[in-house]
Amino acid sequence: MSIPINIAEGCGRKSDKEFARFLNIAAGSASEVEEELLLSFDLDFLDKDSYQQFDNEVKEIKAMLSKLIDSIK
Repeated sequence: MSIPINIAEGCGRKSDKEFARFLNIAAGSASEVEEELLLSFDLDFLDKDSYQQFDNEVKEIKAMLSKLIDSIK
């Protein structure tokens, strides 16, 4: 939840600098999700296929955030 919430909060700010800051926070949250997925896999809460699918989706989100951050700098 923190990824879209930080994006939304950043959209409500008055400057690109502040928006970029919240996008960076969202990217940090995405990194947290990566770690949570790995931990879930290591603890056998996720099978390998599910883990890989979710991990790929998070990596895609991080790439999109990175491009968006670069575009507003």
